[in-house]
Formats: sequence, C-alpha cells, structure tokens
Amino acid sequence: MRCTVCGFILIFSVASLLQADEAKVPLKTEIPEEVLAGTPPDVLALLYPGLEELPEGDQPDFMVPNGTKNLALKKKVTASDSRPLIGELEFITDGRKSGDEDAFVELSPEPQWVQIDLGEQAEIYAIYVWHYFREARSYHDVVIAVCDDPEFKKDVKAVYSNDQDNSLKQGIGKSRPYIETFRGKLFDAKGVKGRYVRLYSNGSTADGLNHYIEVEVFGRAAK
Repeated sequence: MRCTVCGFILIFSVASLLQADEAKVPLKTEIPEEVLAGTPPDVLALLYPGLEELPEGDQPDFMVPNGTKNLALKKKVTASDSRPLIGELEFITDGRKSGDEDAFVELSPEPQWVQIDLGEQAEIYAIYVWHYFREARSYHDVVIAVCDDPEFKKDVKAVYSNDQDNSLKQGIGKSRPYIETFRGKLFDAKGVKGRYVRLYSNGSTADGLNHYIEVEVFGRAAK
C-alpha cells in the first residue's frame, strides 16, 4: 500500500509540474504612441471596403505559456534587399517602435522579404508586426513563414498570408489585407517550431515600397 501511495504522489507531483510549466499568461508588449500625419484608418477603410475590419474597443488578452518572451529582440536580420533605401535592417529588432521618421526601414518596390534568425529552434506562439503607422495603409501580399532552413527551401511552415491571388507563388492566402495602425498586428503562430522567421510584403495602398518599424517574435526555446 505504501509503495502505491508513493507512486501516486510521484505521478501527481510530475503532473503538477507539467501543468505549472504550461500555465498561460497574457502576452504583454509595449504599444507605441499614435503618430498620424496622413490618411486616418477610418478613411482608408471607406476607400478599400475589402480590407479587414478595424477592431473596436479593448481586445481580449492573447494567452501564451508562462516563460514566453520576445526572442527577436536584437537578433540578426537579413533581407532580399540588403541595402535599404532608408534606415538599417537592425531597426527591425532593436525594440524601438516610435513612429518617428528615423525609426523605420524602407525597402525597394516589388516583393521583398526580411528574415530574423532567432539563434536556435523555438516554439513560437505569437508574432507582432509594425510596418508603418504615420498614415493608415494596407500592405499587399503579407506572408509570414517559419523554417529551420535559412534558405526556406524545405519544411516551410506558414503562419499567415493575405496573398489572395498567389502573387508570391507560395499558395493562395485566406486572410484579408488589414489596415496598419500604431497598435501593430498580432499573428497567432500556434506554437510552430523553427529558427528563422521570414516576412514578405509587396508594396502598399500608398506606394510600391516596403516598410518595417518593428517585428517581435514571442516564444521560448523548443523542447
């Protein structure tokens, strides 16, 4: 009987530790101040009725496992356009989300991508993106993918796509284009595993250029 009880206590203790390890907490990030120098979001929504509707009011907390953090902070960024027209690629993961004119990266027209090396394989639960918010705009063919191959040639895992006409030749996206605001955009990565995060875009409703202010990748080292 004593051995049975001891075994039960051991199993219960292990189960309790596993449950504690998987405890969920609200994802926390800093939302920058609004800097609006051009078209406001509600006007853009009227001009382009096919865009995703702007969220209203306070949004529910996005829950992530305890221990989740921004793995992208200060990590190396590469891009299809290695010589940005404005800014530096390191701005994308420097932690600065200001709407100032010297806080964003501007890449050449046509489809472009930026890629973040997390340094090791990770379980990724959420990806936060700020493209540009000094004026409301919607970026075309936004695709987010995760992979362990830096060349993204095998075992690529899609997180998000609003490429509804397969312009990037990676499959038809099911999501609607969305409006950029100072609140950024949170993408549910559902615990996908990978070391590299690649983000595509193909100009916007404003012009053919591509922009990034900040990208955050929330997760933890893969088990």
